[in-house]
Amino acid sequence: MTAVRNYDTETQDTSDHKYAYGFDFDVMHPFMLRSFSPFLRPGNVLELGSFKGDFTGRLLSVFDDVTCVEASGEALAVARERHGARVSLVHSRFEDATLPTRYNNVVLTHVLEHLDDRVGLLRRIGDEWLSDTGRLFVACPNANAPSRQIAVQMGLISHNAGVTAAELEHGHRVTYSLDTLERDATQAGLKVVHRGGIFFKALANFQWDQVIPAGIVDAAYLQGCYELGQRYPDLCSSVFLVCERGTCGA
Repeated sequence: MTAVRNYDTETQDTSDHKYAYGFDFDVMHPFMLRSFSPFLRPGNVLELGSFKGDFTGRLLSVFDDVTCVEASGEALAVARERHGARVSLVHSRFEDATLPTRYNNVVLTHVLEHLDDRVGLLRRIGDEWLSDTGRLFVACPNANAPSRQIAVQMGLISHNAGVTAAELEHGHRVTYSLDTLERDATQAGLKVVHRGGIFFKALANFQWDQVIPAGIVDAAYLQGCYELGQRYPDLCSSVFLVCERGTCGA
């Protein structure tokens, strides 16, 4: 039986690991939206797992009709204070959520790896929440990122796809790579129309939070990492899929 989860506790920083870093908000979020942009559909968007509304704010620069589902009441309260009536906020676990319509875009960024029934949620998205022409955008941390492979060689992680104690405390259940992410999407009956990676990454998040403010790397270097990631998706910070309703992979 799955233990009862405290979603408020899972979103808290620990003594040696933050739930989210400046690198996530300031570097990865803009590059994620940039990677998704060519595939976005006009109309509404559903963000599953909005946390405190950081990526939500970026979606509001593109969409007028934004709905967010978040299990942490504390995080949702922050998002409500930030975005107010501009966003429809739903406090619910995904398993229990009842939504009023279907969506042309569903966004699931760094959330799927936290779930106990990942294929079940992906299937529900396709069956109940995606419109007939809608697209799902799912991004997850990448097991094969060089920063993670270096940590394995240092003895900090047992293997690339291992889940560390800090990750487990933050609710992680798995660490995906492109092949395992696509496996779960296709098992859920989704059609994968695009696959890729976001940002070539040789440093850990806390290291990026040190070198960027220090001016050791600049915007041109970050841009280079983004472009290199398009060439080597398996060596990126995050891997992502664009999916549609269907029964077979592309």
